[in-house]
Amino acid sequence: MGVIARAVFVGMLVMIAGTMPRNLLFAANLRYFAGVPWAVPLTAVYLWLFWRWLDGAGPPEETAAARREGLRANRLPGRVWAWALVAGGLGIAALVLALRVANRLVVLPEQRLPDLSGIPTVTVVSLLLFAAPVAGVVEEAAFRGYMQRPIERRSGLPVAILVTGTMFAVAHLDFTPILWPYYVAVAAIYGTVTCLADSILPAVVLHTAGNLYSNLDLWLHGSAEWQASRHPAALVWDAGADASFWLALVALLFVAALMVGACLELARVARGSPAAGNASEAVVAVQRPGEIRCG
Repeated sequence: MGVIARAVFVGMLVMIAGTMPRNLLFAANLRYFAGVPWAVPLTAVYLWLFWRWLDGAGPPEETAAARREGLRANRLPGRVWAWALVAGGLGIAALVLALRVANRLVVLPEQRLPDLSGIPTVTVVSLLLFAAPVAGVVEEAAFRGYMQRPIERRSGLPVAILVTGTMFAVAHLDFTPILWPYYVAVAAIYGTVTCLADSILPAVVLHTAGNLYSNLDLWLHGSAEWQASRHPAALVWDAGADASFWLALVALLFVAALMVGACLELARVARGSPAAGNASEAVVAVQRPGEIRCG
């Protein structure tokens, strides 16, 4: 419990330190000189400096190695990169399908943008677009780097996913208990890819791409892609399961199976990569066909 508590504290501290300046700058940009997205370059400079510090640059020198290890931003061979992105991309696709299925089983909460009327479009779009890489960098560093790795090493990947997924939900202020499985599923996708590749870099790319899609989709349509307002249909308990529900369910199972296969291949190529062979400890091991162990 001590390891988990420390990892949660450090991870949440990293997340707050990474996102609070962005939030303050964006809020100020919407209030002052809103015609120009001046918060974007200032946030970009801070994000670069913050990433460099997490990766061991800057004082104090005594903590440089620990910061670099905690970030877990290890360089990867091309094949590991490719399979990590394939596995994670399939995971995101499965998550979207799972939300569509879930929206026919329970009533999910609405997700809408705040009223941005009167704000120039160029500023709104610029802030929405840049919010994606900020979230990708900061949240992956916090949750999959500093928080997941110590828990993963001590208690295993499943426990690490449950803890990071729960804290990921808590960190989103619009969290409601019914969305807890969603946040745990997000943690499972990014956490598994990170564990198998032994690097948060693919998860940073995947998280950024996913947020770019969701932010733009939310702005264009005014509501999340999976919400009932976008796909009006009664709950299956009230009206029965129609063809669209069964199609989404079959598609979900198919994409999930592809994702598992991609994860197995990622485990294989990561285990055989030069980076893994030169590591001080084995990060990924395939015990038997279909069984993966991280840590």
